[in-house]
Amino acid sequence: MKIVKDSVVSLRYELLDSEGVLVETVEDPISYLHGGYDGIFPLVEEALHGKAVGDKVSVTLQPDDAFGEYEHEMVEVEARSSFPKDVAVGMQFEGAPEEADDEDFILYTVIEITDDEVTVDGNHPLAGKTLTFNCAVTGVRAATADELQHGHVHDEGGHLH
Repeated sequence: MKIVKDSVVSLRYELLDSEGVLVETVEDPISYLHGGYDGIFPLVEEALHGKAVGDKVSVTLQPDDAFGEYEHEMVEVEARSSFPKDVAVGMQFEGAPEEADDEDFILYTVIEITDDEVTVDGNHPLAGKTLTFNCAVTGVRAATADELQHGHVHDEGGHLH
């Protein structure tokens, strides 16, 4: 079966930065619903359309095609007293930017700590980077009616959110 709209695609992938350094890889295949359901980067989905099990694809993603440009205004300095005593660089906290609605939460990563302040970065760690997405198709099947209704793949055990 070829990859077409409303099919479930399983693949193994690796993500490399512009220097060719491995950023991420998966051993167990991931699955997504093909056809504009936002389960994978649009350029990767476009490259996979019409492929079949065993096919390999490599796509170079500019920042706007992947995790966006790095936005310096997403770096915020907060009072040290607003954080737990054991706060450490690399920890992540969910929060809302100052001018956001209560529902617009961002994952912030602690990037610097002083006696009085903690600096957090709301950018995705790969924001601003050109990446290469290499993948191999390991499975293609027709999506179920439930998957199409919900707009995402269900695991073998059924519907999980």
